Amino acid sequence: MHPAGLPFVAGGLGLAAAGRRRRWLRTAGLTAAGACALFFRHPPRTPPSRPGVVVAPADGRITLIDRVTPPEELGMPAAPMTRISIFLSLFDVHVQRAPIGGEVVAVVHRPGEFGSADRGRASTDNERNSMWIRTPDGVDIAVVQIAGLLARRIVCDATAGDKLTVGQTYGLIRFGSRLDTYVPEGATVLVESDQRAVGGETVLAELPR
Repeated sequence: MHPAGLPFVAGGLGLAAAGRRRRWLRTAGLTAAGACALFFRHPPRTPPSRPGVVVAPADGRITLIDRVTPPEELGMPAAPMTRISIFLSLFDVHVQRAPIGGEVVAVVHRPGEFGSADRGRASTDNERNSMWIRTPDGVDIAVVQIAGLLARRIVCDATAGDKLTVGQTYGLIRFGSRLDTYVPEGATVLVESDQRAVGGETVLAELPR
């Protein structure tokens, strides 16, 4: 389980303990603790070992593949990149994993709306946390955590200067969200819209050599 879930599980267990003489209260507390443990689950994943691949940063359904400029707050070049969007339902694993290994160049949080994360406008209108990663070969990737209707808390443990390995857990969004991954010109996209992705394992794209 991700550490961010511990207070929620503890709260449910505390409620169950306080209501040990009231069956309905004890049941409610245990149910809440179990639901939170399920939501904050953190299953082990095995990233692909071959170089030059970009993996899914989260579990979920791929809802959009298009070409746009990366979030302006990151300060990346304004050239169009391929954006691959993954929508996480309430029942998906909600930890986020680095799509590629490299150094974190910048992490920028931007306040915004809390509209449905499966809207096309969510990438620009919703609250988000953007991260720029540069590989050892100098290739730039961006990954953006986007809040949704129920997701009111974005957790990002990475900061500028950190070295991440592909598939490494770096954050979490609570209760439904979206992840956008930006790959550079010339990358070969290996997924399709409506496909299910497994965070840290599904290969989204291969980088140009």
